[in-house]
Amino acid sequence: MPGGELPIAMTMGDPAGVGPIIASKAYEVVWAKDGRPFYVIAAPGVLDHTGATIVPIDDPSEARSAFVDGLPVLTLPGAPLAFQPGQADATTAPAIVESIRLAVEHTRTGKAAAVVTNPIAKALLYRAGFKHPGHTEYLAELAADGGATPRPIMMLVGGGLRVALVTIHRPLASVVSTLTTDLIVETGRLVHAALKRDFGLLNPRIGLCGVNPHAGEDGEIGREEIDIINPAAALLRDAGVHISDARPGDTIFHEQRGGRWDAVIAMYHDQGLIPVKTLDMWGGVNVTLGLPFIRTSPDHGVAYDAAAYGKANAESLIAALALADTMARARARS
Repeated sequence: MPGGELPIAMTMGDPAGVGPIIASKAYEVVWAKDGRPFYVIAAPGVLDHTGATIVPIDDPSEARSAFVDGLPVLTLPGAPLAFQPGQADATTAPAIVESIRLAVEHTRTGKAAAVVTNPIAKALLYRAGFKHPGHTEYLAELAADGGATPRPIMMLVGGGLRVALVTIHRPLASVVSTLTTDLIVETGRLVHAALKRDFGLLNPRIGLCGVNPHAGEDGEIGREEIDIINPAAALLRDAGVHISDARPGDTIFHEQRGGRWDAVIAMYHDQGLIPVKTLDMWGGVNVTLGLPFIRTSPDHGVAYDAAAYGKANAESLIAALALADTMARARARS
């Protein structure tokens, strides 16, 4: 293992989902490849059913030496959780949330290099009183630390693509009314800064999606490109960002795969996620840009059915760990 590097803090996710299983599998792969160590923040007993060799630790500083012998687990205080793999249980919610909070705290205080989050079931957390729309919004609140809450940007990485989203979990019927020039400019600035700081690109090239078919066909199929998107692109270029005007969503990802763009900014959720998941269903990574710390996550949910059978594909979590390591190295250099 490379010396002197901080470990990665991994959250436990929903214990009844695939998080514990894929964390165990990821340990085997990372250990075999001599990768950056990580540790899991989990309630007692969460990983017992995975068959992994667990090495309890009391502090992130112990993760490196513990990683040689097994999966380091920083155990949350309290009694073991009563859960059944594959069956959602709202009583596990407080430990799920505390695992996330502590991972962020460790990263912000310089004890960990990045946060990698295992999947959670938002509906389960809502039933327990969780007030945030999802993982990303909670992480943004933790990043605020009493100050201004940053605007997080969702980026998917996989299949040779990097795709950031202007709007995320919003009904399609409301996407167009939500788009503003200011929102696209803010997204472009954050993506540009992240590509330089976290991906090591000196002059990143960004492709900008239109929202209408054929990017509006010069106003014949909608004016959003003319009135909203292209003015944002012009403002970004004035600020030194290498970004295109609105381009058709049905060709821009082919252009990126061909090397024309380092990242694409899509206007809405499925516009950006369909190409990534089609090209790399199991190895895609969800990255949150715009936070003062690095956060990556597997690009799938809790998969209760797979957890009930005790089997799960860990490729996305392994890719999330690898990308977090790459981003941490790039951020250190910058």
